Amino acid sequence: MARYENKTKPTQTPVEEFIAQVEHPVRRADARVLDEMFRGVTGEVPVMWGPTMVGYGSYHYEYESGHRGDALAVGFAPRKASQSLYGLLMQPEAPELLSRLGKHQAGKGCLYINTLADVDVQVLEQLMQTGYRHMTEVVDQPRNEG
Repeated sequence: MARYENKTKPTQTPVEEFIAQVEHPVRRADARVLDEMFRGVTGEVPVMWGPTMVGYGSYHYEYESGHRGDALAVGFAPRKASQSLYGLLMQPEAPELLSRLGKHQAGKGCLYINTLADVDVQVLEQLMQTGYRHMTEVVDQPRNEG
């Protein structure tokens, strides 16, 4: 049986270069602020995951099926319609923080915000802190290479 390989992997693209090329001026400005916020909260140097996702830290996962891999712990992707934020919804604190965040949408695994002006950035920072801690301390699994 062929092993599934995760298509979203770290790349060598410089994050600053990627952000500078974001077409929408508000998304580009918000991406710069998000980058500063994530750097400050996580202490991580950002890495591009695939062509559009900016990630801070990583975690290892392994499913019962045997599929395993690595993924960004927290991060964001400036999309045409909104900023997609990753790793901020699984922690136990998320529901209460989301109730105070401001205008947003929550998908299965992503938090969507139109602009940073729509949300309370202090609450967003708390989501980043608790999300990063959850993904790297609770979800992260040992790498069993057997």
